[in-house]
Amino acid sequence: MNLPSGPKAPIWLQYLKLATNPIGYMDDLAKRYGDIFTITFGSTPVLFVSNPQGIEQIFTNTKQIPALGELNEDMALITGNQGILQLDGLRHKHRRQLMMPAFHGARLRSYGERICELTEEIIGQHSIGKVFVAYSSIEDITLQVSLQLVLGLSKGERYERLRKLLPSIINLMRTPLVQAANILPFLQRDLGRWSPWGKLLHLRQELYQLLEEEVKERRQQADISRGDILSDLMSARDEAGEMMTDEELRDLVISPLFAAQDASATAIAWALYWIHHLPNVRDRLLNELDRLGNSPDPMSIVGLPYLSAVCNETLRIYPTQLFTFARLVEAPIELMGYQLSPGTLLRVNICLTHRREDLYPEPHKFKPERFLERKFSPYEFLPFGGGNRTCIGAALALFEMKLILATMLSRYQLELADRRPEQPKFEGLLCYPANGVKMAIESQRQQQEQYSSATLARL
Repeated sequence: MNLPSGPKAPIWLQYLKLATNPIGYMDDLAKRYGDIFTITFGSTPVLFVSNPQGIEQIFTNTKQIPALGELNEDMALITGNQGILQLDGLRHKHRRQLMMPAFHGARLRSYGERICELTEEIIGQHSIGKVFVAYSSIEDITLQVSLQLVLGLSKGERYERLRKLLPSIINLMRTPLVQAANILPFLQRDLGRWSPWGKLLHLRQELYQLLEEEVKERRQQADISRGDILSDLMSARDEAGEMMTDEELRDLVISPLFAAQDASATAIAWALYWIHHLPNVRDRLLNELDRLGNSPDPMSIVGLPYLSAVCNETLRIYPTQLFTFARLVEAPIELMGYQLSPGTLLRVNICLTHRREDLYPEPHKFKPERFLERKFSPYEFLPFGGGNRTCIGAALALFEMKLILATMLSRYQLELADRRPEQPKFEGLLCYPANGVKMAIESQRQQQEQYSSATLARL
């Protein structure tokens, strides 16, 4: 086996660089080693690939390079052992098929107006001229959409408890001590609720309990008219024709609950920053939105070309995943001129692929028009991963992103409260805006005033 070259620094130092500035570290490695290099974690070599031809081979050669669920065991702490990330083969394919309708087509469209209403309701709570953290407000919107889409909940005690619990888990998982414990197993000690790891285990147990209570209650109600993911799964049969257990149902809904909230909120916050950091982008986007007139149909918003380009460019610079989940080489193969033996791990390097000069000239600049001038393949632009492990909520993330941005921009004149460049903060696979994008509402837009008058006239 001949492996690509890679850094020889002590593994603790590489972990530190990956944890604190993974994009900067990857940029440095790309300059030294090109679009494929090896980082050895312990005794396991991991190849990071950012070459589109190599990526295509990795995503399509599922027999020799499977994306095994066992490689995502570190995620099982929260998502459970029966979650979509941990399943393989026929079970994985079947469960994805059961969940997909909720993220596409008529089901997704039915949430359009609710997303716009929630956005107006939550953003409208901020006083004119008062600074607010955009990420926090958007997180509240995506959380409420997530609870309704995945569990069908929009009110009640269990809804309120989950609305507080899910952000608490996310915030705790971002803390340095929990991040370090994910890398160093000896730190994973339960010292009670006052220790970070102990608190995380306590919150996980509370989450499991709430979801199990919801499942048991649904089994007694058996309401087939409900249109949420949990209801779909409860009325479906598994690949063997059997009803799924309470534990299987609980684990299957956890990943979409978190993904629909956290990744979406992060992407939308970054988009708000870029739009208001670059006045020409904001002006062009407002021009496009205003041509739709007052109270446009959500699906007409989703189809706007420049809005789509802005969202794609946001996801190019800071994708919702910096790297794909690992793939395992199970049979000898050749990849980009290298002979690889079974046991080698491969990870597609999304952040470096999105920064290739040959694909994206001036890659560090925010230029939405590049997505109007060229169509990129799924091996060149892959913000949600690819292959059979593509993020199941990708369509929902883009749908939410477009509607929330369009509603905020159409209804309010917004300004950045801090003109200094927003810095990225890396936690796990996600890249958050470090200051949450601080903004202020300067005024309601004239279009909103016209819309309100027209609404009153109809009444």
